[in-house]
Amino acid sequence: MPYPLPRLLAALAFTGLATVAQAEPVLQTMDAANTRFSPLTQIDAGNVSRLKVAWTFSTGVLRGHEGAPIVVGSVMYVHTPFPNTVYALDLAHEGKILWRYSPRQDPGVIAVMCCDTVHRGLAYADGRLFLQQADTTLVALDPADGKVLWSVRNGDPGRGETNTATVLPVKGKVIVGLSGGEYGARCHVTAYDQATGKRIWRAYAVGPDDDILFDPETTTALGKPVGRDSSLKTWEGDQWTIGGGCAWGWYAYDPDLNLVYYGTSNPSTWNPAQRPGDNAWAEAIIARDADTGIARWVYQMTPHDQWDFDGVNEMILTEQEIAGTRRKVLTHFDRNGFGYTLDRATGALLVAEKFDPSVNWARRIEQDPARPGYGRPVLDTRFAPEERGEEETTTGICPGALGTKNQQPAAYSPTTGLFYVPTNHMCMDYEPFRVRYVPGQPYVGATLTLHPPAGDTHTGAFIAWDGARGRIVWSKPEPFSVWSGALATAGGVVFYGTLEGTLKAVDARDGRDLYRFKTPSGIVGNVTTYTFAGRQYVAVLSGVGGWAGIGLAAGLTDPADGSGAVGGYAALSQYTATGGQLTVFTLRD
Repeated sequence: MPYPLPRLLAALAFTGLATVAQAEPVLQTMDAANTRFSPLTQIDAGNVSRLKVAWTFSTGVLRGHEGAPIVVGSVMYVHTPFPNTVYALDLAHEGKILWRYSPRQDPGVIAVMCCDTVHRGLAYADGRLFLQQADTTLVALDPADGKVLWSVRNGDPGRGETNTATVLPVKGKVIVGLSGGEYGARCHVTAYDQATGKRIWRAYAVGPDDDILFDPETTTALGKPVGRDSSLKTWEGDQWTIGGGCAWGWYAYDPDLNLVYYGTSNPSTWNPAQRPGDNAWAEAIIARDADTGIARWVYQMTPHDQWDFDGVNEMILTEQEIAGTRRKVLTHFDRNGFGYTLDRATGALLVAEKFDPSVNWARRIEQDPARPGYGRPVLDTRFAPEERGEEETTTGICPGALGTKNQQPAAYSPTTGLFYVPTNHMCMDYEPFRVRYVPGQPYVGATLTLHPPAGDTHTGAFIAWDGARGRIVWSKPEPFSVWSGALATAGGVVFYGTLEGTLKAVDARDGRDLYRFKTPSGIVGNVTTYTFAGRQYVAVLSGVGGWAGIGLAAGLTDPADGSGAVGGYAALSQYTATGGQLTVFTLRD
């Protein structure tokens, strides 16, 4: 049953705060369609240059600060990386701490967290705050005082299963996933009851039909039934049992179709020679019935992945005119460097084009349903590590393993019809080697070096993308990868942050610079906006980290550490340092 609002009001009364009922869920992606679009207009392209710092808050943690704070009524809820502390801040008193939740977690979980100890934020629904901790414990918190209403363990760090992602509350359920593909975890997505924490359904990405919740007759791939054992047939022997396919990214929901959408990660190991076959359904977009978990359709972006191109990036639900027909679509900017547009009811592939010109591992995605290989990448075998074999290095693969875009979410503006995408402009040299699976130990099987494309010096860009036509409209090169999430507003402004720590505001139409402010540390969090007491605010977490900033965040110096990120971003230490701060902006009077 919904959390009783009178209790929430009474619990906050002693602080002197006023609060209001929050009917809709509050999500990291602004809405269940993952648009990261705000209808607020008080801050616009004409006045954004008048932004000033309103107040700041230190989180007390010095690792990568991904995600964003959320606001419910007059209270802001802020999260941190491990140990996943949650703060409730009083907006009426410039962030006075109302309460804090400090979970007790075994610090040993840090050793099995790939690519920093980041966390991508809280969600709110029906009078509960939801947090999935690094150790996979899912908790529902009382927003009035931070007390735990219920908790449940979703995975086992002893097997390399951890969590860095946010959750999706929908239809009385809370949808959660796992990390762990680099440890041979066979990952799942699970729905729990929001009120009690009782498990409702669980769906793996790889394995038998009963485990992956595929119906051989009704679950389709590119319009055709997948058939029996669609996953098992694509793995050799029992390799699927340690096959990866984790969901550590974002989730979208279409209430009309009652479908939840998400992407799955790399297959384990990174050495493709040890897992012959397409390795379905790792590296795939999956659409599932929210009530039962049964898959409606699936689309695999990178069959038999040889490059660690996780498919976990967000699915953005919009309506687009494609080839003269208005359609409800899903747009996905994959790590592999292609921007995909699919019909979100059927999974039909409509558009698949490169959103960085340096992408070379595939020449194109076959888009003609009448041609063999429909929906599959057409490889350039010069950049396929399996062609050279184990312990041989393939050079100049673009993008690098961290992808043309990693988990940092894009935004969509219905005003311009454009997507705003934070991107990486990095390539790699890749050497696979044979590795043995040991539970709880790294199961990677490749070493790599990251570097910009030949002749380039910048390693990132912020772009505007036409999803219907599959083309870049404008692009702003950046010295380093853009590892923050984008925010688009009805005021005609798009916000993003840089690894050096600069919050930027640009014109949504042409990318023209409108405002910038240097925060204390690199920005890998997502810009957000809200109103309080009649004023619009913009807020962002800064605290360098994540895969691109792991060298600074974890104090690493070997260029090969962080899967090559320490060497690839060595110059970043000249521009920023570790930190953990929330900076809140508003317009000057």
